[in-house]
Order: sequence, then structure tokens, then C-alpha cells
Amino acid sequence: MKIPKRLLLIGLIAIAIALPFIVYPIFLMKILCFALFAAAFNLLLGYTGLLSFGHAAFFGSAGYCLGYFMRDWGCGPAVGIFFGVLFAAALGAIIGGLAIRRQGIYFSMITLALAQMFYFICLQAPISGGEDGFQGIPRGELFGLLNLQDDFSLYYTVLAIVLAGFLLIERIISSPFGQILKAIKENEPRAISLGYNVNRFKFLVFVLSAALAGLAGSLQALVLGFETLTDVHWTMSGLVILMTLVGGVGTLLGPLVGALVIVLLEHKVGDIGSFLSGLTGITWFNSLGESVTIVTGLIFIICVMSFRRGLVGIFTKN
Repeated sequence: MKIPKRLLLIGLIAIAIALPFIVYPIFLMKILCFALFAAAFNLLLGYTGLLSFGHAAFFGSAGYCLGYFMRDWGCGPAVGIFFGVLFAAALGAIIGGLAIRRQGIYFSMITLALAQMFYFICLQAPISGGEDGFQGIPRGELFGLLNLQDDFSLYYTVLAIVLAGFLLIERIISSPFGQILKAIKENEPRAISLGYNVNRFKFLVFVLSAALAGLAGSLQALVLGFETLTDVHWTMSGLVILMTLVGGVGTLLGPLVGALVIVLLEHKVGDIGSFLSGLTGITWFNSLGESVTIVTGLIFIICVMSFRRGLVGIFTKN
């Protein structure tokens, strides 16, 4: 039986509201941030067919920008998030404006090259903290009213913002603009023949995706209180691709499921290994926590070969 979307949404929101009383809120917020990041990437890959290897630049740059305005300028979190998203969108306009001139693997390689250039800028720039990262980002108060030092207050703020991000993405893909994006993905020459300026639509969705990735990066920096080079490295771009493919490309809930699975694996593989070792007596399982990349790689291979639309695609008809 197919569950109505509205009922499913209400159920997920109810679970999310209750979860911080059971699970550590910081861990939940990390999942939410990565879910929004994957959803932003999915808007580009799943609905437009553009594979970017440079989305880590938008995710990490927004975190650095938020940290700079909040720690060094003394701005509040709302201002920090705003400038983080704005900077990510501007960076997306620069990278996207260059990359959309090419298609396929050439597009992907241009995004990777430009993102790596930004990584080396972050590595060398004194303001970013280099290899030490950007430390000591305060949480502050939202609009001077809500104290975000409290984990529960911050959690529900992050939940509301992430939910708004998902609703915005859902609105985009169901709008006429979203239908044109799907047409570009399915048959770009056909879309061109119908008179659409394909490059303009690609550019707009690239900037939108970059801005939403920046929103996710800003939230993560606010939650953790620091920003590191890991978030602007190409491996972070690979991680968001993995989340999207495992959860389900071209599905609204796929990024959420993918982020949940990958983050859980990163944190709980060691515990699972210890449990299996105690259960079976095989000591090799104790080293499973050190092989998390192998485990996630195997899951990725299984999903790609068996479930072309990811884990969520198992329960959907198309």
C-alpha cells in the first residue's frame, strides 16, 4: 500500500521531533546537515543529470564564511548563515558559469579542478587557519532571542531549516522550472529544439544547488563549532555522491536515507565489529572499524548493481 506523501511527511517530522530525547542531538544534526547537502547535490544530478565533483567547495566555503563573520566580526548566526549561503552561491556562479560550457565527463572534471583550486586557497590562506582549520566558532543567539548554546534549541532550529530546504527543493522540482530540468536530463537536444536556453537553466540550477549546499555547510560549522579542510577536499564531494547514489538518485527522500546510512556506518561500524567479534569469537571483526571505507564501498557496489535508484527506489514504482 502506497503511503500518502503528506502522511509520510507528518510521520517523519514527528519522529524527528522526538529523536533528540533518545539519540545524541549533535549526531542527529550532523545527519540533517549531510541530508541537506546530499539533497542539494541530488537537485543537480538526479533532476538535471549534471555530475559535479566539486560540491565540497560550496559546502566547506560556507562554513569558513560563517565562522569568519561570527567569530571575527561578532555577527549573529542568522547573519553568518546568510553570508555563508551568499558566498557559496557566488562561488557556484563562478564555477558553474565556466563548467556548463562543457558536457559529460568534461563538465565533471572542470568542477573538480576548480574546487581543488579553492581547496589549495583554503590551505594557504592565513584567515582559514590552514591545516589547523577554523576553530572557535560561537553558536550565539538567533535574532537575539533563541540561545543556540543549548543543544535542543539548536537541534530544532537546524531541523526547521533543513525541512524548509527540503520543501524548497520539492517545490522546485514540481514547478515548470523543475520540469524543464527533467527534460534537459532526459533529452537535452529535444529541450534545445523546443526553444529553451539550456545553458541558462543549467546555470540557475547549479547556483541553487551551490546555495543549498552552502546552507548545509553553514549549519554544520555552527553545530560543530569549527571548520576544517576536510569539508573542502574532493573526498567530501565523493562522499556526497555516495550518499545520493546509496539513498536514491532522483528521489526526494533518497539523500536523507543515504546520509543516514553513511553517517551511521562511519560512527557505528566499530561497535558492530566488536559485537560480531564477541558473538562469533573471530577477532578480525575488531578491526572492522578501521575498514569503514571498505564497508561503505561494498554497500555502494551492491546498491549500484542491484538497486539502480538506491534504497528508496526499492519502495517506489518508478
